[in-house]
Amino acid sequence: MTEHRHPHPANHPHAEKKGSELRLVAWEVTRNCNLSCVHCRAAATMGPYTGELDTAACRNLLDEINATGNPIVILTGGEPLLRPDIFEIARYGTDLGLRMVMAPNGTMITEASAGQMVAAGIRRISISLDGATREKHDAFRGVPGAFEGALRGIRLAKAAGIEFQINTTITKTNLEEMPKIQELAVSLGAVAHHIFLLVPTGRGKYIADQAIDAAQYESALNWFYDQREKTPLQLKATCAPHYYRILRQRAREEGKTVTFDTHGLDAVTRGCLGGTGFCFISHTGTVQPCGFLELDCGNVTRRPFREIWNHSEIFLSLRNYDNLKGKCGCCEYKRVCGGCRARAYEATGDYLSEEPLCTYQPGSKRKER
Repeated sequence: MTEHRHPHPANHPHAEKKGSELRLVAWEVTRNCNLSCVHCRAAATMGPYTGELDTAACRNLLDEINATGNPIVILTGGEPLLRPDIFEIARYGTDLGLRMVMAPNGTMITEASAGQMVAAGIRRISISLDGATREKHDAFRGVPGAFEGALRGIRLAKAAGIEFQINTTITKTNLEEMPKIQELAVSLGAVAHHIFLLVPTGRGKYIADQAIDAAQYESALNWFYDQREKTPLQLKATCAPHYYRILRQRAREEGKTVTFDTHGLDAVTRGCLGGTGFCFISHTGTVQPCGFLELDCGNVTRRPFREIWNHSEIFLSLRNYDNLKGKCGCCEYKRVCGGCRARAYEATGDYLSEEPLCTYQPGSKRKER
């Protein structure tokens, strides 16, 4: 989701808080889902799942998040619209002053639920399109009709005045379709296009052979950079930290300095935000650096969220970039890229090891060679 940050004045209740600034929280409000996506991190199904936070616990968690910072809160899943109290939760967060957004798959949006989103203060929704055609998207989502359902949901959300973005997970199966998917996003009236590079966790492990290789990864991100001047969409690369190295390399080639004025939010964010400006909260309250990096940093039913965010040993280790190992540790771009910690963990069992899908050789490595 696009971030709109405002500095806290000195007398603001968040001003004295220690630890890294909390900018974004993805909260899996339920793991229940009506689709069966081949890449699903959670391997979500219709459940039922036990141990999900009840309404009172959800309100309490939002209070704790608000006491920790002023982040954007993404209500995700599973399918968040399968929670009967989802709009009550969203409205509560909105009333606290949090920027509440939602990540439905689109197929369950109705005219009534779109109106409820507006009433609950949902500022933006993200809907995934992983193909430009019914055949490609439905194959990826595992349910016939998912493409038409997503388009119908988009139309209803747009009619209700809800801002929406398109998310796309890039694999070998849709790599060549990326220009068409982006054209479709523009024609639908999206405000943004966010791309995600497959992280082989959950069901994603079973399609690891569909993940693009390091050279394709580099090429895809260079293509994405080239679209900055060609599309009206806001563009953001997620689970693709190399993009923030490439952005600076390309800007330097063009004789530009990367600033907020020249490159917008890309200039002031980092590639991997897991544990530094972002965290994930599972349906049972477990806090993780991100949804793909399943490391238990504490559970909000047993430990205050603020304490977890500020004092988790895993979060503290991720915030010290000197802890990174291999070529990530000696890379001159480690503060703006950082490598995907989830990919490193899946490949080696060590979340601080070097990113396995990176062709770049840091300056110190080039000198050694």
